[in-house]
Amino acid sequence: MKFDLVLANVGGQGGLSIAAVIAVAARHQGLNVKQSEVHGMSQRGGAVSAHLRISDQEVASPLIPTGAASMILSLEPMESIRYLSTLSSGGKIITAATPVINTSDYPPIADLLATIRNIPGSVIVDAETLAREAGSFRTSNIVMLGAASRFLPLTPESLEKAIREIFISKGELIVSQNLKAFHLGREARA
Repeated sequence: MKFDLVLANVGGQGGLSIAAVIAVAARHQGLNVKQSEVHGMSQRGGAVSAHLRISDQEVASPLIPTGAASMILSLEPMESIRYLSTLSSGGKIITAATPVINTSDYPPIADLLATIRNIPGSVIVDAETLAREAGSFRTSNIVMLGAASRFLPLTPESLEKAIREIFISKGELIVSQNLKAFHLGREARA
């Protein structure tokens, strides 16, 4: 088993928290995981990405080659388009619907979403609305993890355990909100 995941987001959206949860969950299941992060100008809304390679065999490199990603998990629609060249044939795009308009030449959102919808197997999630339902707009990243979890080679239980471990230092309320966000994301339909 081999699963290559590109996480794409804009600085401050919590993509690296998702990467940490996935890596911990994979280790709980006895899987090998390698991760590579690229931090952009996050304080200015710059691009941030992470490559995660999960396997039941040793993983040689943390970088995903062009055309090899099993999934692009994006917290922002334009960022999913930015990494299309990494997607394998039959790979999935799971993206949040709400844009982070951080440039004057940001394309029309309707055009971006139409492009994504034309990719077979793509899923667009209204993560912001679901995060508010979970109790905090800051949980939209975990809503997206929940949406992606239906396609990841990880059990919901291992992801829940990892969420608890990652967020417990912030208190039970934060853990509870993130677990609710995870479940709302799992139940979301495009």
